[in-house]
Amino acid sequence: MGEAQPRIGFIGAGRMATALAAGFTAAKITAASEIIASDVLAEGRQRFSDTTGAAVTESNADVFAAADIIFVAVKPQSLPSLLNEIQPFVKPQHLLISIAAGVAMETFLGTLGTETRLVRVMPNTPCLVGASASAFALGGAATAEDGELVQRLLSAVGVAVEVSESLLDAVTGLSGSGPAYGYLMIEALSDGGVRMGLPRDIATTLAAQTLLGAAKMVLETGQHPGALKDAVTSPGGTTIAGLHALENGGFRGTVINAVEAATRRSQELGQ
Repeated sequence: MGEAQPRIGFIGAGRMATALAAGFTAAKITAASEIIASDVLAEGRQRFSDTTGAAVTESNADVFAAADIIFVAVKPQSLPSLLNEIQPFVKPQHLLISIAAGVAMETFLGTLGTETRLVRVMPNTPCLVGASASAFALGGAATAEDGELVQRLLSAVGVAVEVSESLLDAVTGLSGSGPAYGYLMIEALSDGGVRMGLPRDIATTLAAQTLLGAAKMVLETGQHPGALKDAVTSPGGTTIAGLHALENGGFRGTVINAVEAATRRSQELGQ
């Protein structure tokens, strides 16, 4: 007999829940038959079920009855009333994983009790294609084994790192919001290609693959990005001309400012 497949539930069946569930089944972490999600919106339930093939329900109680690992994936403003509703359903066998952005674990534990096994996660949407960058922090009565389980779940859909909860706002500003910065860079590179005569579809394909390739080089060679940059920058060549233009435009400072602004906004939303 193989290892029992984890029974995974989602409270909230939005885009991130759908992406995670689809990622878990694609990575064979568990079967669609072992996944259930609840949502108040019929269209959310329909999209989740169409995408993942998993069960959906209107009832949060059903999710707690059916699953041992429960992702709380609702909008932060919905949380206080939700926590009061689910408090009677939370049992010692349940591991709660919050992906509600900006909501501190003390908010959960204040209503559910400090004996709750709780992990707070900041994932990002590329989990849909198995390439997410997630960070997580343990809280309440969560054990080292719970941390290993969350690491395994999140590693099935990308890269996962454990951090202290105080660093999760910075993670939100960097990798949580970061895919949007990447899309903007791809779009800008594509615009540059079109400006210089390339057809749009070719320019976008080359731009996206170029960023993917650069990211793979950083992750797989372990070299410093600066060293990799220097390796493609010949004296007096094309690349240094382009880099000079980026530096003139304040590229680095602007990107640093973006991460800082998004982090500050995450901190504000968590107040």
